[in-house]
Amino acid sequence: MGRGPAPRPCAFSQAAQSYWAGAAEVFADVDSPIALAFIQRYPTPEAASKLGPKRMAAFCAQHAYSGRRSADELLQRLRQAACASCGELEMDAKGELAMSLARALNTVINQIRLLSSRIEHNVAACDDGPILMSFPRAGRICAAQILAELGSVRERFDSDEHLAAEAGVAPVTYASGKHKAVTFRWACNHRLRTAVTCLADNSRHASTWAAAVYARARSRGCDHPHAVRILARAWLRVIWRAWTDRKPYDPALHSGLQTMLKTAGG
Repeated sequence: MGRGPAPRPCAFSQAAQSYWAGAAEVFADVDSPIALAFIQRYPTPEAASKLGPKRMAAFCAQHAYSGRRSADELLQRLRQAACASCGELEMDAKGELAMSLARALNTVINQIRLLSSRIEHNVAACDDGPILMSFPRAGRICAAQILAELGSVRERFDSDEHLAAEAGVAPVTYASGKHKAVTFRWACNHRLRTAVTCLADNSRHASTWAAAVYARARSRGCDHPHAVRILARAWLRVIWRAWTDRKPYDPALHSGLQTMLKTAGG
């Protein structure tokens, strides 16, 4: 957690789904090292036709699988997935294509990992880095994304409302005749909105206050994206104050959290 949004190999996943859906679904993330290794080892359904629990267990052990699912469970996911009907030549061609894409994607992912490591180092060394990293589940990548959009000129945002509008998490009202609708601002800094909502979504698993704000929004009938934007708006009030005062997040000074704790304690 705490990492910012990363590119997803959607085209690769769709290509695998078109003829070898099991390889794309057996592991949680198709871009994980073990998933890419699996596709290179078993590029077609025929290649995995004799794969049993012992071979699957050995493959997982070889590639340091986390072990959240047993070999039998992984095989069940593999076999329950749909399998397209292809001719032998077409299947072989698609298998070669899948292996080539997996090797190319593996190279890209390694470069992303290297770049992420450099970002993590640089944001920690930045003057304002520790401020953003102090928030629950902000991590370093997500903190770096927010900091990149905030900049270092405090006068740029004269209030938390200004910052919320820039991030696209401030509600706006549209009225025409008798019709009136309240929605979120879409003409905004989309990179900042993505990073702030990522932090908000992560924080609800680590902060009792964030979880409560999210739960209240859901209880009012908000769907998940709407509730996350509401939570992001709430966090921006705190982020703006910490960034303006040049001080890391301090739960003892967070009035919303303290009020909630007093209410729960009383």
